[in-house]
Amino acid sequence: MSIRAPTDIQAACIPPLLEGRDCIGNAKTGSGKTIAFALPILQKLSVDPFGIFALVLTPTRELAFQIAEQFAVLGAPLSVRTAVIVGGMDFVAQAIELGQRPHVVVATPGRIVDHLKSSGGEWDLSRVRMLVLDEADRLLTSTFTPELSYLFGVLPKDRQTALFTATLTDAIEKLADAPPRPGKQKPVIHRMKESVETVATLKQYYILVPSHVREAYLFHLLAHPPESTLALRRAPPEPTTKQRKPKKASAVLPDDEVPPPPPPTIIFCHKPRTAAYLTLLLQTLGIRSTALHSRLTQRERLASLGLFRAAVVPVLVSTDVGARGLDISDVALVVNWDVPGEAEEYTHRVGRTARAGRHGVAVSFVTERDEERVLKVEERIKTKLEELVLPEEAVLSKLNAVSTAKRLANMELHDSNFGKREEIHRAKAAKRRRDEGADDS
Repeated sequence: MSIRAPTDIQAACIPPLLEGRDCIGNAKTGSGKTIAFALPILQKLSVDPFGIFALVLTPTRELAFQIAEQFAVLGAPLSVRTAVIVGGMDFVAQAIELGQRPHVVVATPGRIVDHLKSSGGEWDLSRVRMLVLDEADRLLTSTFTPELSYLFGVLPKDRQTALFTATLTDAIEKLADAPPRPGKQKPVIHRMKESVETVATLKQYYILVPSHVREAYLFHLLAHPPESTLALRRAPPEPTTKQRKPKKASAVLPDDEVPPPPPPTIIFCHKPRTAAYLTLLLQTLGIRSTALHSRLTQRERLASLGLFRAAVVPVLVSTDVGARGLDISDVALVVNWDVPGEAEEYTHRVGRTARAGRHGVAVSFVTERDEERVLKVEERIKTKLEELVLPEEAVLSKLNAVSTAKRLANMELHDSNFGKREEIHRAKAAKRRRDEGADDS
């Protein structure tokens, strides 16, 4: 893993965790938080190996798989067994895996609670020595309150607890200031020294763009990415089988006008439908893209991440499900299709590039409705975004092709019944909220 010296958060948190202290670790994205809790868990596990030794909770499924991968690499010499327990995967297979008592369980709160309630006592969390909340700022919100309350009730009171976050929220500060449980000391707290939340190696820009021609500006940006990112362009892997007939690169552009692949890029947007639409739009324009959003099955989401990681596709179009914790090396460019409603989410989105000392670029599309959001972002990150001006004539020269691609993408979305699936999802979510309300009363 090419680790030669610990990062600040690793140097601050590993020693107290090895001593058995509780710990709250705050550091920028890409600073090695996972290793800061994985190494102490593996060290303690090597002394007294049993399952289930540690429970790591995360807010997203993708982050759970990523953390498990790091445990697999670091724990290989110890033959550590890790289980990933998240929604969207086979429930029975997960139940069997938990019954075999893996050393480390990495889970989303809802899924692990579902398993606990249906386990019939075959396994439990009564021997867990360490609990980790990764992306704790997101976990300690009302979304996860019922599940966390249940878990805290079944976990041992003398367990060791570690919280890791890029953002110190009021909820985390209250936990830090609360009196310790009997027999426990107050947690060790490592805070970021820097007041600026984004790293110095990240260049941050905005583009003023009318909302009805955003697609044309996006296409031009990907076709002519910032010069500092060009060196990070990756060649796609060679095809394993020969195609009988070469497929046309774009449905709306002649082959000689299809741009070269952009450097590794993540485009963030609010809604799953927008992510699906932009993916189809870019594919129609000859830019290989894949989507990551909550309306995909878990297998589809993992497949998309695999394609992007392996450089088979250079562009990942994602909702905020991909903004937290995901560590994908060499991401050169992050594009905010829309400015996040919460300034904190901006930090997490742009943190997917310029990781571990590398350079990166973030570009936010700012429409006529986004001025207040941009001011909140700048106040939060204590940095002024710099305006990036694209040549309007060159952008609009491809407007006809982009308009055709927009129409084709919307037709394909309509034909795939995406809107119908959205309605079903909303109905299920409404029913779940009603059921939760009934439980509370």
